[in-house]
Amino acid sequence: MSLCFHYNLILRKVRMNKIASFFKNHISEIGYQTLVTVFAFLFFAYSQEAYEIESSQSYLLSHELAFFLNYLFGAMVINYLLVPKFLNTNKYIWFIITFILIIGFIILIDEYFLEKIYFPDTRGTYFPGVLFSLLETSPIIILMSSFKVFWDFRKKQNEVKRLELHVKESELQFLKLQINPHFLFNNLNNLYSYSLENSPKTSTIILELSSVLRYILYDCKENFVPLIKELDHLKNFTELNKLQIEERGIISYNENIESSKFEIAPLILVVFIENAFKHSMSNQSGNITISIDVNVSSSGFLNFSCKNNHVPFPKKSDLQSGIGLENVKKRLELLYQNRYDLTLDEKENTYEVNLSIQLKSLHNA
Repeated sequence: MSLCFHYNLILRKVRMNKIASFFKNHISEIGYQTLVTVFAFLFFAYSQEAYEIESSQSYLLSHELAFFLNYLFGAMVINYLLVPKFLNTNKYIWFIITFILIIGFIILIDEYFLEKIYFPDTRGTYFPGVLFSLLETSPIIILMSSFKVFWDFRKKQNEVKRLELHVKESELQFLKLQINPHFLFNNLNNLYSYSLENSPKTSTIILELSSVLRYILYDCKENFVPLIKELDHLKNFTELNKLQIEERGIISYNENIESSKFEIAPLILVVFIENAFKHSMSNQSGNITISIDVNVSSSGFLNFSCKNNHVPFPKKSDLQSGIGLENVKKRLELLYQNRYDLTLDEKENTYEVNLSIQLKSLHNA
């Protein structure tokens, strides 16, 4: 007995949760349809003033309400039964057939039931014809169906936007996951080489790499980070790679920041610096030159420049290939669209990147 009671109690709770969930998910549509119904009734009541009715106001109200409820029933059946069951599933023939049957049923109720009750001596004594009945019946049904179509269209638009946003966020996360292992793979190889040589710089490299990885793992979870954090990361990354250059070249990093109260997509700029180091280090003869300049105006306009020399490659496109560069181009397009300009200039012995971005202000600035 106790087990049966608890089972029924659980079922009752499940039903109540389903009902609550339904109203929670459809509360906005219920409110919208309520307003539409009131508007449609007022429109219908106003149109009925053309008829002379020798009755009291209460009788007039019951007459209008009865006819309107008949049309409302037809509109609800079309909107919530025929459209999802037939029209949305491309069963157009069935939709047309059932639509005609519903309209015919509404006309029969209108002419052979309601008219005879409310107008037994006038309009209830004859059938005015199919065309007249359609012109009298259709406006309210079409009006309410149109509002429902508009609601469904807006709802579908919002769903598409949410889906696009979800796809966009998923793609950005995927691109980040591709960039991070790419960076880690290159630097762990370099660290391994130094450890084999028992270089005293190994501990320093581990410290710098730890700082860089901490930023990547913990501070880059969002699509945007404070500009000051990204610039600190660039400097740490540059110092990490300078240890590997040793005395083989000159590395310059310059900043001119009028205001840092902006945010930027993480791991965008560092890809170009990584690319510069990677290809400059192929120059075994030394004389490596890498110049990095970051300028940010007070209005949030960022100009980034990274120029390096390199040994000529057999193909001109070799420098512009690779996971890092391809991903950063996709991320720029996804996050900044028309608010950035990127140029990659490859010459015989030099490679230069120029990137301009209109940054957004920090939310808490």
